[in-house]
This record gives sequence, structure tokens and C-alpha cells, in this order.
Amino acid sequence: MANHKNCPNPFQSFPFKSKKANLYYITTASILCSLFYLLGIWQHSGGASSAISSSGFPRLPCTIPDVVRPSLPRNATSAADVVLDFSAHHRAEDLIRTEEAAQDLHFPPCDPKFSEYTPCEDVQRSLRFDRERLVYRERHCPEQGERLKCRIPAPHGYRAPFQWPESRDKAWFANVPHKELTVEKKKQNWVHFKGDRFVFPGGGTMFSNGADAYIDDIGKMIDLKGGSIRTAIDTGCGVASWGAYLLSRNILTMSFAPRDTHEAQVQFALERGVPALIGVLASKRLPYPSRAFDMAHCSRCLIPWGQYDGAYLMEVDRVLRPGGYWILSGPPINWERHWKGWDRTADDLKAEQDRIESIARSMCWKKLKQKGDIAIWQKPTNHVHCKKNRKVFKFPPFCPAQDPDKAWYAQMETCLTPLPEVSDIKDIAGGELAKWPERLTAVPPRIAGGGVGVTAEAFKENTDLWRSRVSYYKSLDHQLAQRGRYRNLLDMNANLGGFAAALVDDPVWVMNIVPAEAKTDTLGVIFERGLIGTYQSWCEAMSTYPRTYDFIHADSVFNLYNDRCEMDDILLEMDRILRPEGGIIFRDDVDVLVKIKSMLDGMQYESRIIDHERGPHEREKVLLAYKQYWTAPGPTEATKNVS
Repeated sequence: MANHKNCPNPFQSFPFKSKKANLYYITTASILCSLFYLLGIWQHSGGASSAISSSGFPRLPCTIPDVVRPSLPRNATSAADVVLDFSAHHRAEDLIRTEEAAQDLHFPPCDPKFSEYTPCEDVQRSLRFDRERLVYRERHCPEQGERLKCRIPAPHGYRAPFQWPESRDKAWFANVPHKELTVEKKKQNWVHFKGDRFVFPGGGTMFSNGADAYIDDIGKMIDLKGGSIRTAIDTGCGVASWGAYLLSRNILTMSFAPRDTHEAQVQFALERGVPALIGVLASKRLPYPSRAFDMAHCSRCLIPWGQYDGAYLMEVDRVLRPGGYWILSGPPINWERHWKGWDRTADDLKAEQDRIESIARSMCWKKLKQKGDIAIWQKPTNHVHCKKNRKVFKFPPFCPAQDPDKAWYAQMETCLTPLPEVSDIKDIAGGELAKWPERLTAVPPRIAGGGVGVTAEAFKENTDLWRSRVSYYKSLDHQLAQRGRYRNLLDMNANLGGFAAALVDDPVWVMNIVPAEAKTDTLGVIFERGLIGTYQSWCEAMSTYPRTYDFIHADSVFNLYNDRCEMDDILLEMDRILRPEGGIIFRDDVDVLVKIKSMLDGMQYESRIIDHERGPHEREKVLLAYKQYWTAPGPTEATKNVS
């Protein structure tokens, strides 16, 4: 035990004993408490004024006397002139409303007959337009007064698609209820119907033994494995089996076909988880920049390559990169063997092939090889020789000064798109591309050459930024983080493609949109990274079927389209192309997101606004939204509703 003999007694300085000291403190505290309590009552009773005035602490007025007012600059306001107002000035009824009666916004379901509605490729509207050069199958969008203000329903019985890679070979019948192709293309192995689903054996008109074997044949003629071929375009794609089977070879294909008598071919492709758009080679340029694709393909695509002075081959030349390949199989290739089965004369088929060969030579293409039913041409790496041989080939001329990337509603031309100048005959026009996968993060030639106003350093920073942002998104949206939950993704304002690049290791593909109204055209950069995309104005509908995408990313879209078109039209289009139970991430100013959320509530979405990844003090926020599962009523329900 410690020894306390030497410790001083705290009460030694008082003349009281310990018990008397405690009594003294208690008595003093009680008296003081009572005194101050009585003083407080007296002040609040109104009798304090005179006492305080006489106490030496005079009551100060609310105005500052002139003798102590400091000198103020001209037009300045002093404290004496300020009237303090403590009344409320922010009332609920004064809040900015996004629409009249914003709280009552409601977007009803459309009639079930619109379940496969494609506004800009509507069959009935197309009949108003010229059939020459298939103009009637191009985009013809509804006017403002014709637009639907309702939500497109999924067909009754709609189910979540199979997950990739199983979806490559299967799709639910209820999702695409069309059996026409199973009958029409039965012998060609396009698609079969079994029970409650479609099965895709991987066949095609020119590859009934399967797309894999067909691609292997192509691989014996050009290198498909070395990484130099990453992006491809399939013209007249059918159900996109060629593109579907190239994915396992790390080749990303943009497949397109018109909405025509082959009902739902593009819809089948999308349901399988394969990139595709509704499109046609007609009178307008394809919606892609110049020098976009490493390889172009046509397998009995029924495109009249030799007609219209070779305009369609010249358009393929525009979108092919220097050194890119064009692959043709089907009529007229190998006509000597097939002419009887094609119900055409040998002379007719020979004449068609001669025209194609002649146009290809006039564009300075080199025919690499023809083996069996497949022929392959290669575009030159620059136009040094091609400019010299214009003395021999007067046609086609080089296109006059123009923007070769301008492709949104741009008229197709019968001229040769000039490649960028080179200093040496061995140089690749526009710059050499890195091989895949290095191409994804290497500085794209369009940036290195200063063509888009973005520095190499800014490009690298953007790549890192989107890695961080996508990581943040996955922490918020567990469906995005779950591998296999999403397959078809859309980035509505892709800029440099950073969002898609950050997801490259996930089993997804991203359609990168560069808006036609964007200040800077960056779609060429996106293709140089080994990604795919298209031009699009969000004041119009997209050339795709309802329920195309599992997930949509909208970064600053509504700021871009402010005062250009109606917010509800854009949101209804997003709803049309999003699958039931799909997700959306909006990134925009908080005021814009509040308006969006109000409309999404009227569309029966689940949504919430979340802080920016840098914290709550940023005006830019993130809005997560999820589309609920709902479909058109079944036949029994519809009958009850009518009665």
C-alpha cells in the first residue's frame, strides 16, 4: 500500500475541519443558485430595463451612432442600413418545376402492337419514300407530333435472355416471337425452333457447315490471330453468326441489316448478345467515321456492288482503314460452280464479277486471293501510287475537300475518299495502329497527330479517370459488378471511349455513341482503340429494336441536349431500348438529375441520386435507375380488359 504520510492535506489552508468545510461549500452554492434564479425571473418579468440601465451596462441601440460610423465607399451599404429579415423565403410551391404539374407526371404503356416498334424504320412510314436505291429502307423518323408518349411494352411472357456465352446459341421464343426464318432458312442452318426457344447452329447461306469452319477458311488466307485485325463490319449480316463467332478470336464486329422481309434478323443478333444495328447501304453514308474498320465482310448479302458506278464499294473503302480487308463470298464468287443453283446465267454472273474486279482496281485495291467461295481484297496503306495512276483510271476521282468522317445523314458520293498524306511510300496513312490488346491504351494516331484537340497526356488521364469511375459505379450498382448479369451496354455520350475501355475485361460489349451535336468528333479515336460505336442524335430514335440493351450510361447527355429537344422524348427512347430489369447510370448536374428523377418516377422506375465519387460537395452527381419488369397483358387479360 502507498504511503501517504508525506502528502499535503488539501484542507490544511482552511481553519475548518473536513465536515465543516463540506457544509460550508454546500450552503454557499445553494445561496448563489437561488440568487441567480430570482434575478432571472425578475429580468423576464419586464422590470429589468431600468435596473440594467442604471447598472453601468447601457442598452445599445440597433443603429450605430453617427459618431462611430466608419467612412464607407460610395454606393456601399452600412450595417445601419441593413434590415434583418428572419421570415422564410423558400417554400415548396416556389420550387422550379420540370413540367406543369410535375408531381403528376405519368407515361402510360403503349398498345401491345408497338412491342417491336422502331420509330425511324417504321414499315408503314417507309412506304411514303422512294424505292430507288432502297431509300425507303433508310432512316425516316416521325415528326414531333407523331411521336409516341408512352412506354413500349415487352411481349407477354418475356424472359431475361440467356447469359453469355450461352446466349450466342440460344434465345427465348417469347422474346422474339417470329418463326419465319426457321422455315425460310431451314436448309442453311441459320436458326431452329425447339420447344420454348430458338437454337442457332452457327450456319449461314454460304457457310452451312458453321461459322467457325468458315472463319477458319478465312484465317488460312489472312492473319486473324495476330492482333492486327480487331474491328470488322458485316454488311447484310443475317442473324450475325459471323460476328458472333469472331468474338472468341478477339475481333469485334459491327453487324447490320435492314428491317426487311427477313423478319427480326437484327433482333435475333441482339438477343444473342452480339453487336448489331438496323442499317442499309442505300443513298446515305454509313454512320461511321473514315478509316474505322480493319475488315469488311459480305456473305451473299445481296448488295449490288457493281451498280451505281461502284458507290457502295467506295463507301466500304471510306470506312476501311489503310491496309484493311474486304471479304466477299456468294454470288458472283465461284460462279463457275454455282451458276445453275443461283438461277442466273453464267454470262450474267461473269459480267458482275468483272465489274466488281474493275471497281476494286480503280480504287487501288489489291486482290489477295480467291479460294473456293471466298475472295479477299486489300486496301492500300496510302495513296501515293493511287494518285499517280489517276492518269490511267479517270474514274473514280478523289473526293474534293470534305470531312471524310461526316456521316450523319451525309449523302454517299461516287468518289474516292483520299487518305491522309504520308512523307514516305512505306508509311501508313493516318499513322500505324498498335496490335490488340495494346491498341486499347496506346495513344491513338488521331490524338498523336493533333486531329481532335486532345493531348496524349490528357488521353492517358482520361483512361485512368474512367477506370476509377467504373470502379465507383460497380460499388453502387451490384448488377454491373456481377459478371454475366449484363451483356449489351450503351454509352450515350462516349467521348474517348473511356467507359468501354474500363470494362474490356468483363463479358460485355459497349456501343459507343458520339452525338451528332457533340463539339468534337471523337468516334474515329474510339475505333482506333479497338472499340466500336456509331453516330446518333438523341433528338431522334436509335436504329435498333426495343429491349436492345441491358445497361445504359448517360454522361452529361441532358446538358448537351438542353434546349435542343424534349427531355421526355429522350427518356422514352432510353426506356424503349432498355430491357426489363435493366439499369441506367446518369451523370449530370444535380438540378438536371432532379428533373430526370421526377420523370423516371412517372415511368415507374426505381431510382436514387448518389454523391459524386469525390464527395458531396460536387454539383455533378450520379443517378442510378432500374427499369421494373412488366410486359404486355396476355390474351386472357386483354380479353378481360376489353369486356
